[in-house]
Formats: sequence, C-alpha cells, structure tokens
Amino acid sequence: YPPGSESLSKISGGDFSSVDHFFVSLSSLVVVGSVAWVPLTFVWLWKKWKKSKKGSSRRALYATLIIAFIGCNILGPHRYPSFGAWLRVRNWSLWKMWLRFVAFEVVADSPTAKENFSKEKQAILAITPHGTFPFGLAFAALPEQATQAFGYFRPVVATATNLFPFVNTFLKWLESIDASRAAVNQALKEGYRVGVAPDGIAAMFEGYPKPGTLPEEEYVVARHKGFIKMAVKHGLPIVPVYCFGASKMLRRLQLPSFFEKISKVLRISIVIIYGAFGLPIPFRQRLLYTVGDPIYPRYIQENVARPVDPEILKIQIDEMHSKYCNSLTNM
Repeated sequence: YPPGSESLSKISGGDFSSVDHFFVSLSSLVVVGSVAWVPLTFVWLWKKWKKSKKGSSRRALYATLIIAFIGCNILGPHRYPSFGAWLRVRNWSLWKMWLRFVAFEVVADSPTAKENFSKEKQAILAITPHGTFPFGLAFAALPEQATQAFGYFRPVVATATNLFPFVNTFLKWLESIDASRAAVNQALKEGYRVGVAPDGIAAMFEGYPKPGTLPEEEYVVARHKGFIKMAVKHGLPIVPVYCFGASKMLRRLQLPSFFEKISKVLRISIVIIYGAFGLPIPFRQRLLYTVGDPIYPRYIQENVARPVDPEILKIQIDEMHSKYCNSLTNM
C-alpha cells in the first residue's frame, strides 16, 4: 500500500470457490475469447455454405445461420443500454465472482485524496494501465460494487471494439463512448462523468516480455495528452487511478516491432494474448486500485469570451500533464 493510503472499498478473495472459478473461466472464454471464436465461427459457416450443394436444405440452413449471425452482431435490442438496464447487468452475481477472483480493492493514496474525491461530481477518471485487455477500466465501470467506490461513469473505448460482438454488447450496456474527440466532447458537454485508459493501444505493447523489461515490474505510457486537453477545455478535474495487477492478468507473445507500428496506424491492436492453460482465461491476480488527488486545471477555456492564446493553453496542458505523471509516479 502507498504510505498514508486509506481504504475506499475491499472485497476479500478468500471466499472464492470452485463454482466461482468455473463461471469466471466460462465467461472469460465467451467474452474475452470472442475476439477469436467469433471470426472463426463465421469463417467455418462461410466455408460450409460454399461447399454445400446449391438448392439444398443444408445450404439454406448455413445461409440462415450466417445472416442471423451477422444480424445479431450488428442489430437487435440487446445492443441498447436500456436492455442492459432491464437485465440489471451491473447487479449480476457473476461480477461478484470476478471481484472475488481479483480480490478487488480501492484505496486513496492519501487522506486528502479520499477527502477530495467525489463520486458524484463530473470528472475524468484516468485509469491506467490498459494492459493487454482493459480489465482495470472494465472492473471499475461494470459491477455495482465498483460503482460504490468510483461512482457511475461512462467508459471511453476504442472504435475497434465494434469488431468484437460480445465485448461490444457489454460496452453498449455500459453506455460506452467512442474514443473519437467529437463523441467524448459531446458526453462531457452533456455533464457525464467519463473514464479513460489514457495509455490506450500503446500500453498493450509495453512491459514484459518486451526486451529490457521484467515480469514483476509495472509500466505505464504517460505521453498522451488528449484527455488533459479535454479536461482543460471543460474545466474538469482529472482523477488519476493506477490499477496494480491489471497488466499481469493476461500475457502476450512478443511479436516483431512491425506489429506495434501497424497497430498504431490502424488503431487496432494486433497481439497474441493468452492466460491459464494457453486460453483467454486470466491468471488469478489481485487488483489494487490506487486513487490520487484530483488534478484541476487552473484555466477554464470555455469561460473565456475571446480566443485562447495557444501558447497559454499549451502551458496549462503541460502543467496538468506533469502533475498527472507525478501522481502516478508517487503511487
């Protein structure tokens, strides 16, 4: 624990049972594993359709399955936040199993951080690291028990998540926001609290097994400033949050550097990840969220009648970004 830290929420992992383990593993295979099995299923159906005889009932069956497969992944009421609310998705017992699996805990890294952190006031929660899969952001946003610690917020997610049906469905239920500047700007204008993983795709390629890194070390990519610019523009605080353990739940194979470069260009991660037994089942890892003092901008752009001097704006952004980086370092 950071010196002087105070607990905000804690769920013991000691009650984690074999039944919990079964449902955690199964749900991970379905949701996290969907990045693999969904496209493979589509390819299998397509090949079966191509090989079947024209006019046969089998060919018609495969065609129906392909159309239903595409339709369910693109359209349907299950994609709407109201459907997730109707299902009471945040209250599912499954998430309690997951929180026991990770021994979920949230601490304020100082008494002032606990005193100044508000679960109701609008803010931008900057939750790092992204890791090979954004478990840190997911477990802060999804379960009801987590919202009791962080408050309700809308997670900002990469556009590429639209390619992964089951992942995308859960994100829709959480009223996720596309990571485009226009979408985030609109959400902040409407008064929503938002959560971001500022290190994004770049963080998926950092840390072990990258040459020169060690398995037990924690890494963070802190060069991005887009979320800081949004905070300055809307006059909102940044709440720095570091989730210890999030980058160790799944591992990745070290691919040639070309894949990292092309991933940044395409804005989609091209990685090979694995967990227990070589499957997309996370290794059991404690998640400790450390919340720092909110960082407020000194200058509110929207309250100024005339255009802002770009140099002054840059100074404000750099100053706030420096405070953010220092906060992460002190954690």
